[in-house]
Amino acid sequence: MSGAGAPAKGYGVRAGQVVALGIMVGLFALLTNIVPHAGGNGVVVAVTGFLLLAGMLTSDLFEIVKLPHLTGYIAAGVIAGPYVLHFVDHATVKRLEIVNTLALALIALAGGLELRIADVRSLARSLGVHTLVQTLLVLTTQAALFTALGAHVAFTKNLGLSELIGVGLLWGVLAVSRSPSATLAILSQTRAKGPLARFSLAFVMSSDVVVLVLMAATLALVRPMIEPGNAVSLKSLMSVGHELLGSVSLGTTIGLLLIVYLRLVGTQILVLIVAIGFALSEGLRYLRFEPLLTFLTAGFVVQNLSLQGDKLLHIIEQTGSVVFIVFFATAGAHLDIPLLAKMWPIALALCAGRFGATLVAHRLGSRWASDEPFIKRWGWASLVSQAGLTLGLSAVLARTFPAVGDGLRSLVVATVAINEVVGPIFFKLGLERGGEVRSGHEEG
Repeated sequence: MSGAGAPAKGYGVRAGQVVALGIMVGLFALLTNIVPHAGGNGVVVAVTGFLLLAGMLTSDLFEIVKLPHLTGYIAAGVIAGPYVLHFVDHATVKRLEIVNTLALALIALAGGLELRIADVRSLARSLGVHTLVQTLLVLTTQAALFTALGAHVAFTKNLGLSELIGVGLLWGVLAVSRSPSATLAILSQTRAKGPLARFSLAFVMSSDVVVLVLMAATLALVRPMIEPGNAVSLKSLMSVGHELLGSVSLGTTIGLLLIVYLRLVGTQILVLIVAIGFALSEGLRYLRFEPLLTFLTAGFVVQNLSLQGDKLLHIIEQTGSVVFIVFFATAGAHLDIPLLAKMWPIALALCAGRFGATLVAHRLGSRWASDEPFIKRWGWASLVSQAGLTLGLSAVLARTFPAVGDGLRSLVVATVAINEVVGPIFFKLGLERGGEVRSGHEEG
């Protein structure tokens, strides 16, 4: 990540970056030709190093055209992945998913540390209005659009009207989800501070809770529509209640323990964070708690109940600068390019519809919430991106409704690929237009 006050890079530096990237690609291509079927931990380490360096160099080169670093990380992963240069095969991409566990824990913890009670209180009315308007308008319009396009989608064209509406409602809920990881990655890169940064962070992080509750309620509602003979079940609602309450309670406990550790010990914090990120994430999944909400709560507790919040946030940002690169590069390598090429007309139509609904909902919400002028103009910019939560929910749907689940998940991957690339560009542009990007980050 660029540091504040970093000097602009000249042509000599850029040329050196291009040469370095070319040499690195050439060496890795030679290595894969010499040892084409290598496996084991050595390959995973080598690929991780390659993605880290390639992501750094590519993101720096993307500064020339004012694209965010995140886009460079994803591009490096796509080019190195199974569908372009074949440096990273599917099995290695799968093994690199362990990085995602740490990355998502850091993302959630940093998000909670960025949420201060004073900021949340000042935005409470605006957040409430926007959440209601965004949820209702995006869900209904996307459900209607999906239902209208159903005859042109391979896995739904033979469904009856009731079944199609049920799948459309599930799609509408998926469309409401946002991307905390993309939002925090852009804020981490730009060090942005201001009304748009505060609004975006608070809205995106809180919306995950809304989406989890909404998905549980929708699943209970549409099950009889998609699978005739099943009755409406409250089991899903009880399950999500357990998940939310347990996640918040455990997150509060973790936050309090972190405060005690930071006050009494205060050393080896990086090691502690990595251990928490890996160990607790797996334990939380076993307990059927939501890791994102748990770590978000923990960060919020540390920030607002102690004086240790900024110290912990600084350490996470230093760690995250490396983890984010591998995380998003791996996401790029995971993108199924042939699938996107096959499904792009439907995916593009759904993304365009979601973008339009998000924009209209934001304008209406801003008017009713009496937001300040700049939020009215650019508050929507952070709401385009989608990533981890959307993909996670699509996996749940694939298991719950096997008849349509695999097709639905494939379409989700295609739309997330578009939103994951386009969304951060809008958000960074909005932060720059508002003058919220700190000096030295305008290029990146």
